[in-house]
Amino acid sequence: METIKIWNDSPSDKQLNEIADLLQKGNIMIFPTDTLYAIGCDALNVKAIDRICSLKGINPEKSNLSIICSDISMAAEYCRIENTGYHLLKDNTPGPFTFLFKASSTLPKAFKGRKVVGIRIPDNSTAREIVARLGHPVLTTSITYQDEDYARNPELIAEAFEGRVDFMVEGEDGDTLPSTIIDCTESSPRITREGKGEIDLD
Repeated sequence: METIKIWNDSPSDKQLNEIADLLQKGNIMIFPTDTLYAIGCDALNVKAIDRICSLKGINPEKSNLSIICSDISMAAEYCRIENTGYHLLKDNTPGPFTFLFKASSTLPKAFKGRKVVGIRIPDNSTAREIVARLGHPVLTTSITYQDEDYARNPELIAEAFEGRVDFMVEGEDGDTLPSTIIDCTESSPRITREGKGEIDLD
């Protein structure tokens, strides 16, 4: 498995171009976020999404799928953001949160028929810059692990996923806490999973 090592959360132009090219070709990756390391792919590539769902044992028709966007403007292209949701995004992103919004008709083919999509704008510049260079969202799902060392240590994560993903973007040590999930599909947002980060919904 190829490893692309990022120093100080500052990928070079060459690295970003390589990662974007690999994603456009349908490869799947392990990459750092502001919470757990994640598995990701080009959110416009149906075959790559199917590979990730198979790897994680996800039924894409029954599970909420999440995408990483580079900023709020990109997020607004793929979901319907009301005033309350917009202010939550503005005040809390980049950050360790997943916001559930009503999906728009512009979502990629793999999301067709889905009413809800998770939006991540992580406080990790490597993740956001990859998305910006790709030009559209990256599908994301957290890695699974049995031992905390295999959640934190990039070398151990690479060892665990050898032969299961195509490449790894190696950054700093990972976390063991997932993102906090906030459901913004109703008039009053509510937290549906407590994770990393604190957020004021009032």
